[in-house]
Amino acid sequence: MRLLAVLHLLSMVLVLFAGCMLVPLAFSLALRDGAHAAYLESILATAVAGVALWSASHRAGRELQVRDGFLLVALVWTVLPAFATLPLLLQLHGLSFTDAYFEAVSGLTASGATVLSGLDQLPPSLNLWRGFMIWLGGMGVIVLAVAILPLLGVGGSQLFKAETPTPMKDTKLTPRIAETAKGLWLVYFGLTVACGLAYYWAGMTWLDALMHAFTTLGLGGFSTHDASYAYWNSPRIEAVAIVFMLIAAINFATHFLAWHRQSLRVYRVDPEAKLFLGVTLISVLGVAAYLVLTGTYPTIGAALRYAAFNVVSIATTTGYANTDFNRWPIFAPLWMLFLCSFASCSGSTGSGMKMIRAQILFKQLFRELLRIIHPRVYNPVKVGGRPVENNVVFAVLAYVFVYVSCIIVFTLLLTLSGADEVTAFSAAVVSLNNTGPGLGKVGPGSTYAVLNDFQVWVCSLGMLLGRLELFTLLVVLTPAFWRK
Repeated sequence: MRLLAVLHLLSMVLVLFAGCMLVPLAFSLALRDGAHAAYLESILATAVAGVALWSASHRAGRELQVRDGFLLVALVWTVLPAFATLPLLLQLHGLSFTDAYFEAVSGLTASGATVLSGLDQLPPSLNLWRGFMIWLGGMGVIVLAVAILPLLGVGGSQLFKAETPTPMKDTKLTPRIAETAKGLWLVYFGLTVACGLAYYWAGMTWLDALMHAFTTLGLGGFSTHDASYAYWNSPRIEAVAIVFMLIAAINFATHFLAWHRQSLRVYRVDPEAKLFLGVTLISVLGVAAYLVLTGTYPTIGAALRYAAFNVVSIATTTGYANTDFNRWPIFAPLWMLFLCSFASCSGSTGSGMKMIRAQILFKQLFRELLRIIHPRVYNPVKVGGRPVENNVVFAVLAYVFVYVSCIIVFTLLLTLSGADEVTAFSAAVVSLNNTGPGLGKVGPGSTYAVLNDFQVWVCSLGMLLGRLELFTLLVVLTPAFWRK
């Protein structure tokens, strides 16, 4: 009976997703780009599937339990990409389902990795659909559903806890979970509008500004041009991107509280935000100095420009590029890969293990070293001046173990299937961190079309695991989850 209840809610999410496709349809009709038929057929197929599933399960609606929330989130993030492929498959003849599913997963997980080339010649509405998927996935389709579907307000806390990153799970910003979701989406929408206007002011066309506002706030590196931000070669546009990537990588709960209280003080007391900005700034300066010392760029000004844009892009797991950093001396891109593993804040649209877990892990290390010297000392792990309970510390240790294990397993699978070591390792890291471009054959100057079908599916699984922070998807695969 629990499965039917989950499927009942999944049916409503499908209908909601069909409604989301009206956005690119409207643009296709307005721009007359010839892709409207693909959207009409996709909307019809998705809506029919949702209604059919609703008809088969509508008698089973009831309050969700925690396990039901995890199952629904896992199903949403694996099923929705299949329907998101429809506009791509119907419009781009010759595109395989494997590649289309990868593109849709990359969009909805806000990864920004692509198998497509010739982006400049795609129908504008199709590029908009790719960016819109990132925008939806950035904050989370489930959070959107909780915000606007009253029926999902019943049991909505289970969905919200399964969907949102760890530090936000037990933090109620408002008394009602639906109001919290609405507040977060309001802030998200407002920042997106501001970003789009800033891009337009900086020199983008209104359509490019809208699409890149979606992908900047969603922190996914899809672009309307094969050359990404090198297409414009504009420091002003890059500066706008840097500012809004940094904003999107900070906890949206912090943004919400700053807006709700009309005060910037919340940013000063957010321990993650300060550390994230500090680590990113030091990394930009360090990489810029390294690029000058190695002769990659002749002046500190040029080095700072390219280091700032690409370091911020990769650290925030966005994946934009204004140059092929794959050709830089290897230390710089490796450091950027390291940053994308932990730099983004929890509750942001970024991915990776998150700064809060890195903080806890680092402090636990020093607590253990102190305990070796002073076995009886009481030295709790503290973040932001507040002690962290041991069960949270243990959960972080377990998460990091699974995270590292996944990188190892995916790297081995990719090398087993023929990828070289650099490509395999970087593809595993950026897939799990939802970052997009890696190194080797999947660098910013290439696409994931160079991988074979098996490797593409491995990367798709990595992106799904990373977006759902590993445990949300893995717990559904455990035998204990299915026991009564």
